Amino acid sequence: MQVTNPSYFEQLKGLKSEADIEAFGNTLKAEGFTALRHFLDDFRQYLREYEDPSCGEADELMERAQLAVPEPGRTSPSWSYIWQEYKGIIRTKRHVFESIPQEQRGGEWQVLLDNPFSNQNIAVYPGLAFIDAAYMFAYFRTELMNNEYIRLQKIATVMTFQGVDEDGLQPIASL
Repeated sequence: MQVTNPSYFEQLKGLKSEADIEAFGNTLKAEGFTALRHFLDDFRQYLREYEDPSCGEADELMERAQLAVPEPGRTSPSWSYIWQEYKGIIRTKRHVFESIPQEQRGGEWQVLLDNPFSNQNIAVYPGLAFIDAAYMFAYFRTELMNNEYIRLQKIATVMTFQGVDEDGLQPIASL
């Protein structure tokens, strides 16, 4: 029977002392790009899923991750600002959790991004559960430009149509 090791992120969750965390970081760095990629992917998945009671744990795991791998950009330049992004997600999710009471979180949510001074399209992510909307709001919030804004909205009424209206315009069958 083959036993697999827990993920790198799960390993980090079990570490307490600075020495153990630093040793873990050295192992992670020695294993290279793929190991660090898996670690960061698992951390991101955690950031997507955690809820109110885990806000303190998220802060603690962020501190441990930075101690273990203080400069992930040395492995890949695309990770130069990953800790800033993750901290921003944690900070914004905490704000969302503190601002929206549990009893108001049911139903459908959407995230909207816009820059009214640009001719770019508005980006809308509809049909989300609250926890998914909270993550997306936090994720996109970390990289907003000066003129952009982001909205987290609960949908009160939804009408959805698919296809064509029988009484309206019909698509041309073939051209």
